[in-house]
Amino acid sequence: MSDVLFKDESYQIVGAAMDVWGALGFGFLESVYEHALLIELRERGLRAENQVPVNVFYKDQTIGKFFVDVLVNDEIILELKTAEQVSQNHMGQALNYLKATNHRLAIILNFGPNRLEFKRMVV
Repeated sequence: MSDVLFKDESYQIVGAAMDVWGALGFGFLESVYEHALLIELRERGLRAENQVPVNVFYKDQTIGKFFVDVLVNDEIILELKTAEQVSQNHMGQALNYLKATNHRLAIILNFGPNRLEFKRMVV
């Protein structure tokens, strides 16, 4: 059996997201879920910051900037969505965020119409 990267934190994150989806359901903007999720994560004792700026470099030059939806414990990137389902584009975006930040784990949380969907991306 292999070790799961940030197993306990991942469990807490998904549990917090489930509580948010259970309370709010589907149909809000991502920012609404983001703010509710910050409350849940912090109540669970996790450090959570939203809209964390990250520079993108090419040949040691800054070529762009993006904002991580939520960064947990300075280690785990959370990418929030409100789509029918997690797509290949969402997964590609999360992988690029991992490459740009040198973090190892991103979790896509999709507050979808029928349920909360989550996908762990590890590099």
